[in-house]
Amino acid sequence: MIVVPTYAAIFALVFVFLSFRVIKARRQEKIAIGAGGSAVVERAMRVHANFAEYVPFALLLLSFIEQKGAHFLYVNFLCLLLLVGRSVHIFGVSNENENFRYRIHGMLMTFATIVLAAITLLLMAIAR
Repeated sequence: MIVVPTYAAIFALVFVFLSFRVIKARRQEKIAIGAGGSAVVERAMRVHANFAEYVPFALLLLSFIEQKGAHFLYVNFLCLLLLVGRSVHIFGVSNENENFRYRIHGMLMTFATIVLAAITLLLMAIAR
């Protein structure tokens, strides 16, 4: 069973959703490029950028461990951990009155996914 492409498709849809949120914020604030000093636009941009910074790298590692034969339940668990982590982070950072626990927990889940996938990949390389 192949897992990562399904999650990649979900992440692609979230990425587009976040892109539209940036566009909407820029239109509302009448800002063509950058944040223009708007906290609303800046926050939307950072949520989108943070997603773009972490998700592709994590998906690459997840794809590698899947290709190398990691058990599909383990791969699914890591993909789900990343999805929940990114969702929690998006929720937390998107709110003006941010509760930092959401940001922290979201990043911890994202880092856990990347670290576990990297360690798994290294162990698979050593085992060969």
